[in-house]
Amino acid sequence: MIPLTPTVPAPAVTLTSVLACPVCQHAQAEQMPTDACQWFYECTSCHTVLKPLAGDCCVYCSYGTVPCPPIQEQGKGACGCC
Repeated sequence: MIPLTPTVPAPAVTLTSVLACPVCQHAQAEQMPTDACQWFYECTSCHTVLKPLAGDCCVYCSYGTVPCPPIQEQGKGACGCC
């Protein structure tokens, strides 16, 4: 009989991230998309349009408290756009 190798469950993906505007410091909790990177986000306070910083795939990776779902699951470069 071959012993079964226990599988380690994948860590849960956090889908909520708090985005902090670098202009006015307003922080807003937002639900992250699971099927695409979000390249633009308009601050709900000062209306500045945020874009990812160089080397980041989305606004959540640049300004959020939690990186986007593909990065959480597979690490940097997982979403194919960074």
